[in-house]
Amino acid sequence: MNDVSSGSYKKNVGDTRNNWVTMMFVTKYRFNCFRKQSHIDTCKDAFQELERFGFEFGDFGFAGNHIHFQANIPKRYSVQNAEIMLKSRSAKRIFEQHPGFRKRYPHGSFWSGYGHHESTGKINLKESSTYLRGQQYHHGVTVTDDTQRAAAWVHRRVRCGMPEGLAEERRRNGVIGALPLFHLLD
Repeated sequence: MNDVSSGSYKKNVGDTRNNWVTMMFVTKYRFNCFRKQSHIDTCKDAFQELERFGFEFGDFGFAGNHIHFQANIPKRYSVQNAEIMLKSRSAKRIFEQHPGFRKRYPHGSFWSGYGHHESTGKINLKESSTYLRGQQYHHGVTVTDDTQRAAAWVHRRVRCGMPEGLAEERRRNGVIGALPLFHLLD
């Protein structure tokens, strides 16, 4: 009898299944919280923090009071547990980085209890992506890009607050970006 084994009995370590899900979360009371780019970026970054637990994310579509997105959920989490993880992490980050939301949501509940999810699969992934990218147009939402404006204001303040010639002198002495606090607070 011939030995036909390959000699390797090693198990596949990675998650080989496809569990792409298109999800939709709605803000509590349907307040339009996603009309500023900084709020959108905070929410996206919070979701992407969960990539260290095995989550993968596709496209995002923000539509004023709700978000559509694609997620590949690791097999160790149910869809319900993944929803809880995503909602809690993003709410925590939004309240940390945008303290004004505490006035609107004093009890700390940013997301409503409503959530929709449907299995996407690799075949429908392209159709789902097209739908997600068109959310702002579909709902007639205009997003204000407040991230660039804030950076330009700080830069302008620092440039205007420093006496002429002092910036050049600091560069020659190797103190490139260090400014005393009173220059920022004039």
